[in-house]
Amino acid sequence: MTRSGLLRKALAIAGLAVPLTAPTLAHAASSYTLFESGQVRPLALSTDGKHLFAVNTPDGRLEIFRVKKNGLSHVGSVPVGLEPVAVAARNDDEVWVVNHLSDSISVVDVSDPEHGRVVRTLLVGDEPRDIVFGGPNRRRAFITTAHRGQNRPSDPQFATPGVGRADVWVFDANALGAPLGGTPLTIVTLFSDTPRALAVSPDGSKVYAAAFHSGNRTTVVSDLLVPDGGEAAGGVAAPNTNFEGLPQPESSIIVKHNGANWVDSIGRTWDDEVRFSLPDEDVFVIDATAHPPAQKAGPSGFYTGVGTILYNMIVNPVNGKVYVTNTDAQNDKRFEGPGIFAGETLRGHLHESRITVLGAGSVAPRHINKHIDYASCCAPLPNTENERSLALPQGMAITSNGATLYVAALGSNKIGIFNTAALENDTFVPSATNHIPVSGGGPTGIVLDQARGRLYALTSFDNAISIIDTATRVETAHVPMHNPEPPSITHGRKFLYDAKFSSSHGDSSCASCHVFGDFDSLAWDLGNPDAVTIPNPGPFLVEDPGTPDYRPMKGPMTTQSLRGMANHGPMHWRGDRTGGNDAPSVQPDSGIFDEVAAFKKFNPAFVELLGRHTELSEPDMDAFTDFVLRITYPPNPIRNLDNSLTPDQQAGKAFFTGPMSDVTHSCEGCHTLDTTGNPESEAPGFFGTMGLSTFEGTPQTMKVPHFRNLYQKVGMFGMAEAPGIEPGDNGFMGDQVRGFGFLHDGMIDTIFRFMHFGFGESEFNPEGFPVGPSGQLLRRQVESFLLAFDSNMAPIVGQQATLTQTSNAAVHARLNLLRSRAEAGECDLVVKGHLLGSELGYLYAGGGLFTSNRAGSPPIADATLRLVSLLLNLPLTYTCTPPGSGERLGLDRDEDGFRDGDEHDAGSDPADPNSTP
Repeated sequence: MTRSGLLRKALAIAGLAVPLTAPTLAHAASSYTLFESGQVRPLALSTDGKHLFAVNTPDGRLEIFRVKKNGLSHVGSVPVGLEPVAVAARNDDEVWVVNHLSDSISVVDVSDPEHGRVVRTLLVGDEPRDIVFGGPNRRRAFITTAHRGQNRPSDPQFATPGVGRADVWVFDANALGAPLGGTPLTIVTLFSDTPRALAVSPDGSKVYAAAFHSGNRTTVVSDLLVPDGGEAAGGVAAPNTNFEGLPQPESSIIVKHNGANWVDSIGRTWDDEVRFSLPDEDVFVIDATAHPPAQKAGPSGFYTGVGTILYNMIVNPVNGKVYVTNTDAQNDKRFEGPGIFAGETLRGHLHESRITVLGAGSVAPRHINKHIDYASCCAPLPNTENERSLALPQGMAITSNGATLYVAALGSNKIGIFNTAALENDTFVPSATNHIPVSGGGPTGIVLDQARGRLYALTSFDNAISIIDTATRVETAHVPMHNPEPPSITHGRKFLYDAKFSSSHGDSSCASCHVFGDFDSLAWDLGNPDAVTIPNPGPFLVEDPGTPDYRPMKGPMTTQSLRGMANHGPMHWRGDRTGGNDAPSVQPDSGIFDEVAAFKKFNPAFVELLGRHTELSEPDMDAFTDFVLRITYPPNPIRNLDNSLTPDQQAGKAFFTGPMSDVTHSCEGCHTLDTTGNPESEAPGFFGTMGLSTFEGTPQTMKVPHFRNLYQKVGMFGMAEAPGIEPGDNGFMGDQVRGFGFLHDGMIDTIFRFMHFGFGESEFNPEGFPVGPSGQLLRRQVESFLLAFDSNMAPIVGQQATLTQTSNAAVHARLNLLRSRAEAGECDLVVKGHLLGSELGYLYAGGGLFTSNRAGSPPIADATLRLVSLLLNLPLTYTCTPPGSGERLGLDRDEDGFRDGDEHDAGSDPADPNSTP
């Protein structure tokens, strides 16, 4: 057959020469999986200013708009990876998209904006977040990722003290390297926790990288080292009763380094009990022109004390100063509630929203809500103080003369405007007249189109773009993007973030601590001395023979994630958010495993902690609950992509599921692992817990916790010797990146140490962990397994590869892996490409066959599809998507029953369910 004949045959096979038919598709009850990934750089203008690029995070796409005199016109949509959170234009013809869940970068050819296509996929470390171009001729791409992930080429050293857990991958955009996932010029490891935002100097010579959960030099001292009652020599005891005079549990304490000593909230020094230091390196300076790029040496290579949670950065193009949006946590202080009995409370003052100005070695935090009177609380809404506030500052834009800064306030549904000189000098006066409200809510990123006098803001609550006139400071249009999220998500999301609604001061929301639905890597002492004891209905694995009930003062506890709470029973470390107390007394266990009832028990926190004047209404709390219970955990980034275990992990699992390791149970006897669970549940499976509570000789009865996020907590090494803690290796461990580790209060530095931690009479059985080298090895093996613990999604979910004419055996091996995991039921395998002005889409149907997004096309064999890619020079991107999402992502974007290709051929809109052939 001639080459032209092969071409015609390939076109027919690809489904481009088949008459229209319109059978309907059967869809799963819920095709959308909510990960709630935080957008970092969701918008970018083309270098010529003619096009606006927007990441469509829930839909896994890059949307392309033509910028017109009267607004924006949607001209193209490009499937990229899962959960895109950032985009950067390299030039007029090419943009790069950061795919947070897919651990990838999509290189998109936009030379024809109406028919953009992915031409290359780069594989990077876990959870990439941001991208900028810098260095010589700005040809180097810098990408932030966590210091882990299956695509990382070297050991992340989870068991090694003093290792940075933040990576910046650097690629030469003109020489991407290996066909499978590219070859980075270097990976710069920074001494902080997971990184997020990037910024580049005006000349491109320096790239700034910010830690995300950068911490604030707080840590915890174990209750085993705190004298009974919390008394210390020369100090005043913390209250150890509630207002009724009832004794409360002994607990650890939070301490903060003040530059000289570790001190607690009443000024006592605890230097001897902290065996590491927290240098609090927050923002790093990378020499983008070096060969290879590297962090600048010495003190000029980092800034400290910038903030606790760092969201975004921008550089003033005139004076070179860096502005960092952040929040500063007040977790070194204590208690929720009115603060009557103890005389102190965090109510209404959890975090301060700030913009920190970085200069030549200087760090100048600016509290953007300095008008707030934190001495008063809970004024009814609306009020003028609330109207003047800006909460959760995110992305920024700045005028070319460096004089005006625009800031997206995620928690206020506004864009704030600052005179940069007044910001730097701290002479600005917070005023609602310098705010621009945006409809839709939840702005995360903005870009300035100065030539047209416009701002574009992406509003995350409704997945749309607001167009703002900078002269009149008025939103002139609101442009929606296709959103596959069901109403339960779009309606309920605002209750997580909206500080204007959640707090009287207008600066606090649940997302202040539960950052993008996850945690903040801190511990908080949020007991309430003015509250009473409530019953603990259990159920108990081992019941406390003393006082199992929930006492109102509980001591420090690390922030827990809002991810994955469905199907996991009572909530909070103690299980004290439970529906069990709502049940009739004749059925004491009824309601205990009702997660809807459990989450609604958080409603009082809007008053007692956030400082709202009233609790949420029942309909509002229902909507919030529906939203939160859909947030899920991402795949484990440590486990092999084929879901297999290494020999050490397998040995660890054998012990975990095998012999008795404490007095009564094996590890799994408490920490249940069942990846199937109840098939009738929307979130089947148990991942370390079934929701039972247990007494282990600790001061309080605790719910058995899950294990899905242990890998996120690595970075604290160093612990003083104390009763019940294995002696040895208790010396000073030097600089570390994290102040909180494992256990409910974060006092145990490593999983390895935890596995030899004594719980009074329930000390881990020496027969379970043998003494000597064999016991040490076994503990390391269990630690390895726990770090690779199963999650709601298999490791392959999100992973990608792009097939091109230059693909080698490694690319085909990766495609074979994706296909095999789809056959194992771990994902839906989707293929996307673009040819002759039409988007191609395929879904793996099993048996080596793919279904086309044109209903009349016969199934196409895997080998044939690969041949089509070769013959037509057609890049095809293969993506493993969450089970149940393949039809939507591969064949029928708007789930109207008509396939996308058929709708395109008939002139209808595949992204509009009301537009059908």
